[in-house]
Amino acid sequence: MFNYCSFTHQFKLSFQVTKTFDIGQLVSSGDISAEGHLWRIKCYPRGTKKDKGDYLSVFLHHQSATKDAKAIFEVFVMDTDGAPSSCHRRRLVHVFKPKGNSDRTRGWSKFVKLSVLESLYSSNGWVIIMCGVKVVRDDLIGAPPSDIASHLGILLDSADGSDVSFVVNGEEFPVHRVCSRRSSWAPWRTPRCHRSITLQEITSRPSVMVRFIYTDEFPSDAELGDSPTEKLQDLFMAADRFALDDLKLLCTRKLWDDVSADTIGATLAWAETYSCLELKKNCIDFLGDESNFRKAVLTDGFIQMVLKFPSVLAELRVKVWA
Repeated sequence: MFNYCSFTHQFKLSFQVTKTFDIGQLVSSGDISAEGHLWRIKCYPRGTKKDKGDYLSVFLHHQSATKDAKAIFEVFVMDTDGAPSSCHRRRLVHVFKPKGNSDRTRGWSKFVKLSVLESLYSSNGWVIIMCGVKVVRDDLIGAPPSDIASHLGILLDSADGSDVSFVVNGEEFPVHRVCSRRSSWAPWRTPRCHRSITLQEITSRPSVMVRFIYTDEFPSDAELGDSPTEKLQDLFMAADRFALDDLKLLCTRKLWDDVSADTIGATLAWAETYSCLELKKNCIDFLGDESNFRKAVLTDGFIQMVLKFPSVLAELRVKVWA
């Protein structure tokens, strides 16, 4: 089992600015403390001098002066849709020597060609380079599975480098505009959008939705608590607001997994309201069973559904009494 301390850093680069850089000009993270060591991540937007400016270069530099440090260094480019690139991502495991030794810097002088970076990854003239570091605490070194999601989760938890905030009921939730590429919701993606965006339509805390945007983590049963249906419906509304189709699908599946004669009426009304055709079909099939229908028809949820959507009752008649 690995025992480690992690940190992340992002470089948000403007091509308009970096084109004015000299070859070999450095952009640095500043010193970062992790597991008793000081680290610095260095980026050369126009490459090192020996590479003649054709490539972006990125390195992890060990700043401490007393002892070796074992670390895993991972770097990837963010796609224009907000997902980590599957092509331009690199990873290494190394024992970094103390200050004064030559073997205290590791990385890639030819991480990605500048022409490729601009043509494939530039969004409105900007590109994001994400860096993650694990400082390993024990005497073993290996290569555990990639943990990009955990790196982004750490970035979310620390709010490091956040450049916009959602405001819900007066409470602010700092986020990073780069993750807007996971959503087609226009106000978040607009380069000129305000640093603070008030969400009028969302009344519940958006933290669960925001964590999904960063990590693809769906809330556990414990997080959903004693009223999972209500919380799933709130989460679905937020996902619909932000055009997060994957999250909407997961909410729909979970709603169906938890369906019963007591909840089928409300679930069917929900499916009709948000045009969840597959969920609606499953609900009608469920009510096609006579024993389920006899139990469900006596519930308040079913009665409210019929009052709101009388056309659904006609569909049920065809299914139940066909």
